[in-house]
Amino acid sequence: METSDRTTRFVVVGVSPGQPTTVVTTAAAFAERFDAHLVCASVDTGRYTVVREPDGQILSAAIDPDLADEGVEEFDPELRAALEKSLHGRTVRWAVRALAGAPSLELSRLADELDATMIVVGTREPGARGSLHDFFTGSVAVQLAHRQHRPVVVVPLHPVGPEAPLPWQDAR
Repeated sequence: METSDRTTRFVVVGVSPGQPTTVVTTAAAFAERFDAHLVCASVDTGRYTVVREPDGQILSAAIDPDLADEGVEEFDPELRAALEKSLHGRTVRWAVRALAGAPSLELSRLADELDATMIVVGTREPGARGSLHDFFTGSVAVQLAHRQHRPVVVVPLHPVGPEAPLPWQDAR
């Protein structure tokens, strides 16, 4: 993975297994429009970063002390295959990065490292699991929008109509 040399532009997109393809295809469209490279970043929230190598490689450790292991973060091969399928036929140059820690912090750090043009993320997962996750960690998109200086594009994954309750509201 190359780093920013001020002539290469980057668009960072947060990706995860099972995520609808619209997030990465939207990010790819922005990258193509801006003549930028697309960097697909997956963040392992069950681990934290111990060392960041200059080449972008991450040495991480498990948050769970019972797992007491350290290792190099590896990008999920199945997720890479899904990205290849989603980006097939597109003109954008793209790469992957495996990160560890809090998604908003790690995506922001990567965007800073690359001097990215923007960060692209999807909206929250609907249902109880998404609500519980956001209750404890907060929305990645909201944290990004308030904690760093570059534009954040939020791709709606499960939009609701104007009369429907929003995902975090009670459906009474």
